[in-house]
Amino acid sequence: MSSNGCQCKEEIRKLCLEAGAVAAGFAAISPLPDSQTDIYDRWLAQGCNASMDYMERYADIRRDPALLLEGAQTVISCAFAYRTAGMPHHPLFADYALGDDYHKVLRKALKPVAKALEAMCPGSKTRICVDTAPIRERFWATRAGIGFIGLNNHLIVPDVGSAVFLAEILWTEKVEPDATLEHQSCDRCGACIKACPTQALDGLGGIDCRRCLSYLTIEHRGELPEGTTLPQRIYGCDICRDACPYNRKTDSLHPKTLPGFNPSGAVMSLTLPDIKTMSEDVFADIFARSAVKRAGIDGLKRNAAAAGTDPTK
Repeated sequence: MSSNGCQCKEEIRKLCLEAGAVAAGFAAISPLPDSQTDIYDRWLAQGCNASMDYMERYADIRRDPALLLEGAQTVISCAFAYRTAGMPHHPLFADYALGDDYHKVLRKALKPVAKALEAMCPGSKTRICVDTAPIRERFWATRAGIGFIGLNNHLIVPDVGSAVFLAEILWTEKVEPDATLEHQSCDRCGACIKACPTQALDGLGGIDCRRCLSYLTIEHRGELPEGTTLPQRIYGCDICRDACPYNRKTDSLHPKTLPGFNPSGAVMSLTLPDIKTMSEDVFADIFARSAVKRAGIDGLKRNAAAAGTDPTK
């Protein structure tokens, strides 16, 4: 392990981009500022995480990602686009769920990068984090200079938009940090807030998951709250993302996506009647490689029952 830090920063960034990322940046690991921790703790205290009690665990690790990997000095934050201009939508499923489960796709994509890092600096260690580790992904993405946070709490990557997945590689080597995007920010037009059909966005950059259609259709267990209607999706929701001008501005761009994110033909062909009559075996077959497994067949059928008329006709 070198004492002066890694001198191969741009080579590493190139490896990340060649692995399919549309942006990659570097941040020095340190405990989060108290201001960031306080915002998160207040959000939890207000119950805005709904039933997702896992968001309350491992508070020490959320504050300091170095606890995930002994000796970690650098976060390499990567954004991967999950749709390109012209990619079809499905009226029932959020765009991110049309292809393979992103957890597996991104981990597979970044494994060769992590191995290359360890080869560059023998004795160094890496850890890949894809959503499931208790790390504040959007905070580190902004710290690494790959984007900024919008009023809908999405990370916006310049010239790409917010239809991206985030993943990180923690590394025990020191790399010169990238600068944050000091002069780029959400223009606070409020389009996302106005578009949200359940008023889940508080107008200050916060979200109440108890109202959010993504939470209700994916994470919520049991019956939906009384009066809940699902206007566009039975799995996830892209409404606030699609309302954002930064996404409309990128309609003509073609950010690359990994092949695993290409829409599944079996998923694209589904209609509401198909969901309502689907057997467990068919569900397991169609969604074997999909993030939709998270909701389960009972959750998907519950959502379908609340969706009203069939938007796929």
